[in-house]
Amino acid sequence: MFKTVSILLLLAAMATAQARPADNKTESKSATPAANLPSEDTVNNFLQQTFGYDSTLTWRILEIKPSEVAGMAAVQVLIQGGGGAQNAKLYISPDGKYAFPGEPMPFGDKPFAETQAILKKGINGPSKGPANAPVTIVEFSDLQCPHCKDAAPILDKLMAEEPNARFVFQNYPLPSHNWAKKAASYADCVGRASNDAVWTFIQKTFDAQAQITEANADEKMTAIANESGVKGADIAACAAKPETATRIEQSLTLGKEVGVSGTPTVYINGRKIGNLGMPQETLKQIVDFSAKQ
Repeated sequence: MFKTVSILLLLAAMATAQARPADNKTESKSATPAANLPSEDTVNNFLQQTFGYDSTLTWRILEIKPSEVAGMAAVQVLIQGGGGAQNAKLYISPDGKYAFPGEPMPFGDKPFAETQAILKKGINGPSKGPANAPVTIVEFSDLQCPHCKDAAPILDKLMAEEPNARFVFQNYPLPSHNWAKKAASYADCVGRASNDAVWTFIQKTFDAQAQITEANADEKMTAIANESGVKGADIAACAAKPETATRIEQSLTLGKEVGVSGTPTVYINGRKIGNLGMPQETLKQIVDFSAKQ
């Protein structure tokens, strides 16, 4: 378990943080800094002053870009330490003086409609449940992610209690996981080969997380595909095709468009669920309520 439970708590330590020599190299995908975008050096120095007191923490700046909030910049950072990793998102004020952790909530008469429409148009993962169901639950997941493994039984139970809901699994392999993208490619190919086999493949991959490495991923994924009821050699060949890589990139792009910053991230009719640890009854209430809107 990542010992820094929340980026909010980490940022609260700002007042007492002490600097240490910077040894974190950024791998930013940011555009050339504009007037309202902080530079990589500024962000890195901010992180150094904020987290430098803990020598076990390292970070990578993943992205610096204009945010969905007019005039504000969005910075996405991967913070690693204590055996885990956490994606953190910061919003920077137009004057560059304040950082706001977390993310804004959509607002308006129908606050989730825009995200719902984007998801409806862009989802390309395997699904189960009625195609015309009044509620669509979309999960962005990483097969190497232990928290996604923990979320699987929660979502399975929810779907068992909601027969009129549709569930869609979207691949979202994180850059910090060294075999996640390969697993996503295999899962995508299994899903296109058999909509029944893919759910077995996903669960078996979660169950085998501790045995899979970057070096043996192809061998393990091929075997799991065979065990799931499809021909592993065919799936391996499919996983290596450029069109499969394109499909994974499309899923990643979709996730970024709707604000995914970590896994698992779940949307219920466009409503982002940030805490799958909430009571199961609460999740069910959200689904039932969404069906009536």
